[in-house]
Amino acid sequence: MLKVEKLKDQTSDELKTLYRDLSKEIYEMKTEFSIQRKLEKPHLLRAKKRDRARVMTVLNQKSQEKA
Repeated sequence: MLKVEKLKDQTSDELKTLYRDLSKEIYEMKTEFSIQRKLEKPHLLRAKKRDRARVMTVLNQKSQEKA
């Protein structure tokens, strides 16, 4: 699980890369689930979605600070 304090220390480009990576992992997990109808660790899907939301929140906060 990602901590918001650590995310705030990163640059916007690093956060965008992290967001892209998390989205890709979520997509792969959903694809695996649709094919096999089973995930080895289903709790990770929920955790990754929450991490992605945290990253997006920090990105939005940074963009509002600049404006």
